[in-house]
Amino acid sequence: MDAPGVEQLLDFNRFPNDGVLLLLLLALYCPVGLCLLVLRIFVGLHVFLVSCALPRCSVRRFILRVMSSVLGLYVRQSQSQLRGTNVKLYVCNHVTPFDHNVINILTSCNTPILGGSSGFLCWARGFLELDITSSRTELAGGLQQYCSDPGALPLLLFPEEDNTNGRRGLLKFSSWAFTVTNTVQPLALTARRPFLAVTTAESSWVTELLWTLFVPFTVYQVRWLPPVSRQDGDSPQDFANNVQEIIAEELGLACTQLTRADKAEHIKRKRHVAPRTGSSNVDVRSRIQRPPGPQASSSTMEDPKIVGMAQKVKEVLPDIPLSVIVRELVQTNCVDTTITNLLEGSGDAMMEVSSGTAAEPVRGPASYTTKPATPPWSAVKTFGKSPVDRHMSLQERKATLYEYARRCYIEKHGLNQENKM
Repeated sequence: MDAPGVEQLLDFNRFPNDGVLLLLLLALYCPVGLCLLVLRIFVGLHVFLVSCALPRCSVRRFILRVMSSVLGLYVRQSQSQLRGTNVKLYVCNHVTPFDHNVINILTSCNTPILGGSSGFLCWARGFLELDITSSRTELAGGLQQYCSDPGALPLLLFPEEDNTNGRRGLLKFSSWAFTVTNTVQPLALTARRPFLAVTTAESSWVTELLWTLFVPFTVYQVRWLPPVSRQDGDSPQDFANNVQEIIAEELGLACTQLTRADKAEHIKRKRHVAPRTGSSNVDVRSRIQRPPGPQASSSTMEDPKIVGMAQKVKEVLPDIPLSVIVRELVQTNCVDTTITNLLEGSGDAMMEVSSGTAAEPVRGPASYTTKPATPPWSAVKTFGKSPVDRHMSLQERKATLYEYARRCYIEKHGLNQENKM
């Protein structure tokens, strides 16, 4: 199975694409869903109080499972006979912000908090707060000490470190989770609900909770897989890859090398690209006559290599529109060559800037605080009559542009101008 891209692992739209189905959902189910939401909020408070009052035992899990069904959370499990009795570490794929709560309904375990909120909110959501959370290495050492206690409950970890839509593939499993113990209990988790996506990439856990209470039901299926032990000579990453392949095969998904950082980068990039496609600048640019040449397509704008090079060029030339920079990078595939071409007077760059098109924002440090009153390319007011005059005019303009770019770079990074000269 071919490894999917990061965009295929995430859902950005919660609603169905079918217009008729969407209309029926909003017109017919929306009033019912709002009533369910209000009712389930009060029931959810009772579920929280019961979970706090009762000790961890089979009776508590049975009561929570029944009350969770009233909230629309239906939890099923299969192959539970494969559960290891002495295994101290459970590892599972990550689909929703409530995966650890769902598995806690089936078996008692602790899930450490990996960043985010702490204190009462961390405890209320069912996480285990540890004193050591500054780095994954220190966290793994603290978890090793935790597992050495014979009376401690098993740990539940999500090596993906972030959730996906659970339909196409798994994020790469982090190796630190597999340094805690030499034997792990894999779990395969799926979540399904009618009409709406289970999670979206940019929503918070509070938003997901409200949607869970709004929809008629969400079905969680937990599959217990045979315990897996680390082989002699295997590194922690080899162990992690082995467990990832076992869970992916059980779910019929693909293993990927994409990480949590790749997901965060894709979300940021999509957040910046989407507003530009619908901005009024598109109408302005459509009226400008451009010379023929390769255009910056949406796939090019999302290419991590092109985006990284465009950011470097944008730091040096903040007033050049990002679309022009990307279009030039498609041709040159080189940061230095692109900067040189733009400084020497790219026709596209001059046309778009002089037409009043606003410079587009790029992720990165804040822009410099001061700018020259007029753009440097407007320094030359006349066109020379002789070739010598025109050559001198070009040299003056290039010198002015280089000086402008250097001054912008110095002011942007707060450097000492005397030292840069």
